[in-house]
Amino acid sequence: MYHHVKKLMFTVRVDEPDPRFGNMLLEQFGGANGELAAAMQYSIQGLNCEDPDRKDLLMDIGTEELSHLEVVGCLARMHLAPSKNDRQAAEADPLIAIAGGGGVNLFNSQGNPWTADYLKITGELDVDLRSNIAAEARAKIVYERLINFCDDAGSKDALQFLMTREITHMKAFARALESLSKPAFSVGRIAPTPGLVNQYFNDSTGSGDHGEIDTRGPWNEGEDWVFTESPALQSSDPGAAPSIVAESSSPVDEAGLTDLLLHELRDILHAEKQLTKALPKMAQAARFDQLRELFEQHLAETENQVERINECFELLGETARAKPCKGMMGLIEEGQEVMKEGQEKEDAAADLALISAAQRVEHYEMSGYTTARNLAQQLRHSAIVALLSKSLAEEENADLLLNQVARSLMSVAKMPAALEQAE
Repeated sequence: MYHHVKKLMFTVRVDEPDPRFGNMLLEQFGGANGELAAAMQYSIQGLNCEDPDRKDLLMDIGTEELSHLEVVGCLARMHLAPSKNDRQAAEADPLIAIAGGGGVNLFNSQGNPWTADYLKITGELDVDLRSNIAAEARAKIVYERLINFCDDAGSKDALQFLMTREITHMKAFARALESLSKPAFSVGRIAPTPGLVNQYFNDSTGSGDHGEIDTRGPWNEGEDWVFTESPALQSSDPGAAPSIVAESSSPVDEAGLTDLLLHELRDILHAEKQLTKALPKMAQAARFDQLRELFEQHLAETENQVERINECFELLGETARAKPCKGMMGLIEEGQEVMKEGQEKEDAAADLALISAAQRVEHYEMSGYTTARNLAQQLRHSAIVALLSKSLAEEENADLLLNQVARSLMSVAKMPAALEQAE
C-alpha cells in the first residue's frame, strides 16, 4: 500500500535556475542509474523475495527511492522552468521545452526513454544484493559529478542528501549480504569446475605504447591461484599438455560418482513411492479445502516424479530398483502422529501442524534431488539433470505453496482472539 504525503523527503531550494543543469539532473530521474530504476529494481526484488527479513529491507529502500525520485523531479523541474517561456533557455534542450513543456519526463539526460532493461533482477537474493550494492555505488558517483557541475547552493544541499543516502543503502545491502553467511564466491547451486575455477589466464601479454605491462597481484597470484601463461599460444603446440583445465572431475573418480548417483536415485525412488501412499491420507486429514487440494495436486506431481526417476535409471542402463529410505519412513511416521494428534485440535492448528510435517518432507526431498542433480551435472548426464531439475522445481514450488497456505491459516487462527478483544 502506498500513500503520498505532500512533503518532500528533503526540501528543495533553487536560487538560480539553470536549464542545462536541469537536463543533467534527468539522468537521475529517468536514467540507468536513476531513482526510478532503483525504486523499481528493489521493489520487484522485494515482491519476489521469500526471505521475510530481507524482503522488508528491499521494500523499505525501494519505497525510499520513490521519495528520492520526487526530490530529483522537483529539483529538475525548478531548473528547467525557464525553458517554458524563454527562447534561449529552451534551446538548451528543445525536446524538453517543446515536447515536454519545460517539465520532467521519463527520459535521461540524452533524451533516451526509460526502459525496464535498466533493472537487474535475477531471483537469487545474494546476486540481487550484489547488483544493488553496485547500483548504489554508480548512483553515488553520478550525484558526485552533478555536485561538481552545480553552482547553486540549494541544489547542492539536495544532491548531497541524495548522495549520502546512496552510501546508507550500500551499507544496508552489504550487511544483508554478509548476514546470509554464504561464501563469497558461492553463487547459484551448481559448483564450478575444480581446477579451472582457480586458473588465471594471462591473455593480454607484452608491453604497450603507453606503458602497459604484464602485472601480478592478489588478483592472479598467491593463495590457490594458478597463473597460466598465454593459453591460446600454448594450445597451438600439438605436443604440449593442455593448459586449460576442462574436465570437472578425474576419469578415475567417475565410477564412484555413478555409484553414488544410483544410490541417491534408489533412495529417492523409495521415498517418492512411500509418499504416494501418504499424501492421500494427508489430504483426507486436511480440514481446509485449499490445503487438501494442494496435497492432491502434489500427489499427481509425485506420481510423475516416480516416472522421471524410472526414466533416469533407463538412461543409465540400470534397473529401477528402490532402496529403503529410512529418512522418509521416519518423516511419514512422524506425519501419522501429527494427523492423530490433530484430531483433538482446532481446524487451523491441526492443519498448521500438518503443513509443518509436510514441509519437513519437502525439504528432505529437495535435499535429495539437489544432490542427485549435482552428481548428474558432474557426470554430464544432461537428460538426467533436466529430469531431476523439473522434479526439484516442483518440490520447491510445493514448499512455497505450503508457506502461503500456512500464512492464511495463521490469520484464521488469530481471528477468535481478535473477536474476543472486540467484544
